Order: sequence, then structure tokens, then C-alpha cells
Amino acid sequence: MGRKSTKENKNIYQTSRESVSLTREAAAEQLVFVSSDRIEKIESEKFLPHPDEVLAMADCYKNPSLCNYYCSHECPIGQKYVPEIKFKELSQITLEMLASLNFMEKEKNRLIEITVDGTISDDEMVDFKKIQKELTQISMAIDSLQLWVEKAIADGKMVPQ
Repeated sequence: MGRKSTKENKNIYQTSRESVSLTREAAAEQLVFVSSDRIEKIESEKFLPHPDEVLAMADCYKNPSLCNYYCSHECPIGQKYVPEIKFKELSQITLEMLASLNFMEKEKNRLIEITVDGTISDDEMVDFKKIQKELTQISMAIDSLQLWVEKAIADGKMVPQ
């Protein structure tokens, strides 16, 4: 049986493994193609995990947010294009999404006015950027909702359709 870690600054991979009460050896047995030595090197940040390892760990540790963490923090492409999604409660996600949708309901005609000619003039840019920011908020709310659903499925609280 493995020892309990006393390390102060644990990374997300280690805290995720420990949250499901798995030793490195037990995790390696479940992960099949990831050895306990490899897990130790990932957790001690000697090596970055490979995407297939992150997918397997996310499933094994019941923590789908590992995938977003990897993409937004460790993948060079993801660092540029994938925002970090923090896990939130369903009520907070819903309220944020409704607030953004209400804003867009008011601004949809302005968006049409700005984009109808296919160009964005200097006097339209301020409004366009404000609308673009709100669309980004909607996108992040959708991603948060998806993460919430994936976590609920992983925890056995929902059945996948």
C-alpha cells in the first residue's frame, strides 16, 4: 500500500487522484497504459502528461476538468485558444447565462446594424467589442454547463443520453 503524500504544493493531477483515494499504484492498474512511475513524474512535474494520459486520468479520477486544465495550461495551441473553465454550481452557471442572453436580446439589433454591410467601422468598434465580450461570456457559460454535466455523469448523478 502506498504512503499518503505530505507534499505541500500538489498539482491538479495529484489532487485529482487523491480525491478518489487512489494510490499511484492503484491508479496505474486502472489506467493500464500509464505506469506508477509515469504518474509520479507527471505529479512531480518532471514530465507533462500526453493528451491520451489526461483523458484516461480524467475518466479514472472522475474529474473531467483535467482535460480543460491540460488544454488551457499545458498545450501550446490550447494556451492560445482555450480559456480555462472553472467548475461552478449549476445555479451560478444558469444565472450567468441568463444575464448574458438578456444582454444579447437587447443588443441583437445593434449587432445586425454593425455587421449588415460586412465591415465594422471605427464608430461601431466600441459596441462590437462589447457584444463580442458578451458572446464570449455565453460561450464560457456553455462550456461551464458542459463541464458540470460531465462531472455529474462521472459522479453517477446523471445518466448519459
